[in-house]
Amino acid sequence: MSLGKWIRDFQLFLFDFDGLLVNTEYLHYQAYVNMLAGRGYALQLSFAHFCGLAHFNATAWREAIYAEIPHLESRWEILYQEKKEAYLKLLLLGKVELMPGVEKLLNALNEAGIRRCVVTHSILDHVRLIRASIPALATLPNWITREDYEQPKPNPECYLKAIALYGKPGDRIIGFEDSLRGLQALKGTPASAVIICSTHHPLFKTVVADGMHFESLE
Repeated sequence: MSLGKWIRDFQLFLFDFDGLLVNTEYLHYQAYVNMLAGRGYALQLSFAHFCGLAHFNATAWREAIYAEIPHLESRWEILYQEKKEAYLKLLLLGKVELMPGVEKLLNALNEAGIRRCVVTHSILDHVRLIRASIPALATLPNWITREDYEQPKPNPECYLKAIALYGKPGDRIIGFEDSLRGLQALKGTPASAVIICSTHHPLFKTVVADGMHFESLE
């Protein structure tokens, strides 16, 4: 079935952002590395560790960092603010790119006039920076950013809000995620849930058992 045909089976598309539409997951990891280096620590946990832990639940990555560096600043909110500043510096370098298959899908949805919304944990300022550097993202008219909801994924609040704002009665809805937490959030909604991740992903067996799987949006 061609791209133009299958997308018309759905009236609303929901998308995660980091790691699904844009290749920012490694930048988030590198921001942690840089934040800790600024405090004199060399992080031994790999990017694979980051994906396996941060995608699993909201505290696993933080707990792993403290387990490795027990004398680190105990107030996580201070460390996280430093991480956000490090991430912003990486964004300003302009190295963010679309993930494989994204531009083709976004253009097809735009041409077909199908409703779509991005639902992301990223803050609005970071989203604006990335959107300004990637023209294809301008085809996405609706965005739910971290300021727009209270409970983070895996709570479905953010996706339910998107459906309330942009869905209509009787819609067939499809949502795309790249993490277990995001997939769990989607599955708390009426949307058909699709997980996009490599077979080498640390949580591959878990996420595939819990949703439709493809290696990329390509």
